[in-house]
Formats: sequence, C-alpha cells, structure tokens
Amino acid sequence: MGNIIFIHGMFQNPKSWDKWDAYFTEHGYNCLAPSWPLHAGDPAKLRSNPPANLGQLGLDEIVTEMESLIHDLGTKPIVIGHSVGGLITQILANRGLIEAGVLISSVAPNGMLDLDWSFFKNSVTIANPLKGDEPIYMDVNTFHSVFANTLAEEEAKEMYQKLATHDSRNVFRDCLTAKVDVSKPHVPLLFVSGSEDKIIPADLVRKNAEAYTDPDSITECKIFPNRSHFICGETGWEEVAKHVCKSLKAHGL
Repeated sequence: MGNIIFIHGMFQNPKSWDKWDAYFTEHGYNCLAPSWPLHAGDPAKLRSNPPANLGQLGLDEIVTEMESLIHDLGTKPIVIGHSVGGLITQILANRGLIEAGVLISSVAPNGMLDLDWSFFKNSVTIANPLKGDEPIYMDVNTFHSVFANTLAEEEAKEMYQKLATHDSRNVFRDCLTAKVDVSKPHVPLLFVSGSEDKIIPADLVRKNAEAYTDPDSITECKIFPNRSHFICGETGWEEVAKHVCKSLKAHGL
C-alpha cells in the first residue's frame, strides 16, 4: 500500500500520532509522522524549555516543511491532519500534492467561522494581537476544559503530561487568512469531527466539507458523538481510525 503522512496540530507534536501510526502500519501502510519546525522531542521537555523563536513560527514554514517531505517521497501520499494539520492537508490537496486527505477537527480556510461561543473565545485568546510574538502556553486546566473536555480530570492530566506542548500564536493568526479554492476538482477528502469539540465545532467542520462544490469529486463528513478536540487520543480513538481506514480502502487507497 501507499504512504500516509500524519500532520499534527497546535499544542501537540508527532507523539500524538503514536497509536495511529501503529494502527495504520498494521493495516499495511508506510507511515510517517513529521514534526512541525521547533516541535521535535519529548512534549514535557518542550513545555519546560520552549524552543527559542517558537512564537515566531508561521503557517508557511510548516507547509513548506510538509511539501519538502512529500517531494522527497517521490510519490503522492495520503495525508491525515488534525486541527491546523487538517488545514495544511487541505492546502496540500489544493496544490495537487496528495492522493487523498483526511481532515480531523480541521481548522477551516477562507475565513469560515462559527457562531459557537467557545470557538470565538478560544480563537480570540490564541490570536490576541496584544501578545505579539509571545508563545501561547498550554496549561493543564485549559487542556482539560477546552482541548480534552470529554475526559475525566485525572485522564486529562495524564494526557497533558504525555502529549501537550506550547505553541505559536502566529500559526493560528496565519490560518485566519489561509485560502483554498473549494470549487476546483480534488482528491477524496474525508472530514471527521467530534460533537463536543470546543475548539473546532462540528458545525464548522460540516460547513467546511459542504463548501467543496465540485460534483465529480468525493467529499465525506463524519461526526462522532461525545468526542472532543482530542478525538485522536481519547478513549474510542480506534473507532475513528477504523472508519478512516475503511473509507480509504473503499476508494482503493
């Protein structure tokens, strides 16, 4: 089978894909989970000693890194992206660089917004222009209340210690002006969301999927009940991975 590239989102790094990497490797795919610039290493160490210039990291640098990896592969991969990684996947699909895209809790392009209060509150907190290039520091309480809100408190603390990182406000700011031509033909795109996501509401994910209008291209959307933005790591992640795998195989991938 072909290659799968997993692209993480904000406040995570490739360690968040460990279980997915193992699952899809077992199902015959060659899996790669690259780091964004300044995101390689153990999450706990990255939190205690944030990389210099983390706050200056922008979306274009990450996209360029992913494009370079795809170029080195020499063949179009399947790309599975979470959150900002989902938006990057849409950008790569729009540029004709991938074989299929799976967009999990994806940030939406083209200035698409949602009226959900949590979405606006979190977006304003991250993008806050008064903070300049200061990184945004993820703490355990915010991780539980916003990122992994369907988890019990102790499990959320455990996942925070294992997986959470700090991040750059500029990445999200750049996302707010990112453009994708949703009218052109595209490779198969599968949108996935959790019904309880407080960062990227399920309604926004559905709106993003429905914005793709080419009648001859495949666009699918699946909303999983009782799942948070931490949908790829919380209990029941296997059901999500199984659905993605089944969808890929249904399209001969």
